[in-house]
Amino acid sequence: MRVLARIEAALLAQRGYLFPWAPVCMALGIGAYFLLPQEPSRAFYLTVALAGLSGIWVARRRPGAWTPIGAALALAAVGFLSSGYRAHQVAGPVLDWHYYGPVEGRVVGLDRSASDAPRVTLDRVRLLRVAPVETPRRVRMSLHGNAVAQLVPGQQVMTTGHLSPPQGPVEPGGFDFRRHAWFKSIGAVGYTRVPVLAVAPPELGSLRMRIFALRMAVSDHIRQVLPGDVGGFAAAVTTGDRSGVSLATLDALRASNLAHLLAISGLHMGLLTGFVFAALRFGLCLIPPLALRWPVKKLAAIGALLAAAVYLALSGGNVATERAFIMVSVMLCAVLVDRRAISLRAVAMAALIVLVLRPESLLSPGFQMSFAATTALVAVFGAIRRWEASVLPKWLKPTAGVVISSAVAGFATAPVAAAHFNAIAHYGLPANLLSVPLMGLLVIPAAVLALCLSPFGLGWIGLKLMGLGLTWILGVAHYVAALEGARGFVVSPGPLVLPLLSLGALFVILWQGRLRWVGVVPVLCAFGLWAGAERPQVLIADSGKLVGVMTETGRALSRARGSGFVAKVWLENDGDGKDQAAAATRWTASEGPVPKMRLGSWQIVHVAGKRAAQTVTECAADQIIVTAVPLDLSGGCRIFDPAKLRRTGSLSISNTGKIAASKATQQRLWHGTRAKGAGRRPQ
Repeated sequence: MRVLARIEAALLAQRGYLFPWAPVCMALGIGAYFLLPQEPSRAFYLTVALAGLSGIWVARRRPGAWTPIGAALALAAVGFLSSGYRAHQVAGPVLDWHYYGPVEGRVVGLDRSASDAPRVTLDRVRLLRVAPVETPRRVRMSLHGNAVAQLVPGQQVMTTGHLSPPQGPVEPGGFDFRRHAWFKSIGAVGYTRVPVLAVAPPELGSLRMRIFALRMAVSDHIRQVLPGDVGGFAAAVTTGDRSGVSLATLDALRASNLAHLLAISGLHMGLLTGFVFAALRFGLCLIPPLALRWPVKKLAAIGALLAAAVYLALSGGNVATERAFIMVSVMLCAVLVDRRAISLRAVAMAALIVLVLRPESLLSPGFQMSFAATTALVAVFGAIRRWEASVLPKWLKPTAGVVISSAVAGFATAPVAAAHFNAIAHYGLPANLLSVPLMGLLVIPAAVLALCLSPFGLGWIGLKLMGLGLTWILGVAHYVAALEGARGFVVSPGPLVLPLLSLGALFVILWQGRLRWVGVVPVLCAFGLWAGAERPQVLIADSGKLVGVMTETGRALSRARGSGFVAKVWLENDGDGKDQAAAATRWTASEGPVPKMRLGSWQIVHVAGKRAAQTVTECAADQIIVTAVPLDLSGGCRIFDPAKLRRTGSLSISNTGKIAASKATQQRLWHGTRAKGAGRRPQ
């Protein structure tokens, strides 16, 4: 009873500070949904709904400490149920076989793939001998060789291409690309090497397609005025179109921790609305009749809100931009009702709205990093604001603000970025100090100037000024990235690390009183688990075309070329900065066309193709044979052939010999078979 009394006293002491915990409770429910090994049944959903209703009843009928407990239970149930609803809402056919033949559809997306190839997303898809009810809603294709063409939004196009299901995790427990594609309604991915032909003029009937066409037109115009990576950078911060940024520049921005400047997020939205708000307020104050009779501050807030809405539409509306717009809207609405604009309540409201609209965004690095930075910045500057004794002169405060904001945002996002991208930018703070101020002082104002001058044909003036600032930022990125030791690599953490780290940090920030420092314990536990993370001894690709064995010098790969994406992800998860060719040199040399490597009492044998298969006629009991082609062998060896790998997916073998399969417990919506087609390839 004493324990319950203490809990009740602690919760009562938090009265007035509990609303920021609302998105945390909802996120727990969302996380529980995505952690389930199989899709919940209707009975399970009903049980969760009853638990949520019970929480609401407790919150209303049992005042005092039970109110927040009941509300937390209800919010967690809402998170779980909204995730299930969203997953079923976006459900669509998924191709479950390899298709080669005609592909026809309407252009609804243009970007670049990880290999820097142009990529197109099509809807209204038609495939030969595949029924319409079994045809994926959307397909995404990379354009190689002669296929590269000037595509127009809304255009109906046709080509001959290779399509396959979205790829599963490249290793057990890894990032599930099928889930990512599921929530984008992409049911097949592939490529084409033949020309893409237009079969019908662009159709821009919907508002969404008109905005998409406008975005691409603006991007093309910007790249005409500002060629090269500068134009690609300008298009990225204006319309969200990153297709004009080269891989080398993108890598330099990542190595210098400046890649966040490409994503239209809180920084860009805040700078834009702040500039528009200040300009409107100053301009209206110059008109005495308006300044004396009208609420100038609120009029400026309305104008800034309209500018933010236009920027959201022009940017394409990704999760980070939506979060930034919601956050800015909450703050500007607070100005309209004479409330504090920047607070943890505003951040919590923005998080709640994003999680209700897109529960799956909780798993994305964009959501995690943007809210981590925003929460940390609001908390730190709130503490500074409460600190009345100022030790800095007024002229130094803006500089101190930039330094503090860059340091706090970098510190808050560094663990999340390292967990997702396996890299740490060691010189990110000085790079941001040299670049971020220029975004606010030159780049964003110049973009607004270009928009205002465009109706008069003088938008190039603003774009040229914008280019000056972006040229400096790219110069900083390339210089910092070229420094020795600019980027470090870390191993991927276990599944508990980020949740523990996040909950501990949030407890430190949100809880009021000395008890908040209890949150340091899960943070330390998270870093301890991360430091002790172990990687699998052997990794096997689901295609059987690549094998990776951990050695004393790092993971050795069985091939120097082929399955490049799988190899890249494996090495990144190992915290290894080498490329595939360098990792292949670690493989122990063996005679003949078949790579072999001794691993303890086992010998790993990789048969990559038909030519190598002709040399393998028998196997020994101490061999593990991985083959990309069917083999008929005698002996007591363990064989992982294409038929078995199709059932298991990618495989990992631990130091103790335990085998894990990526398809072992995959019974979720995005793992099902939805489009079986005709069961044969079209002729």
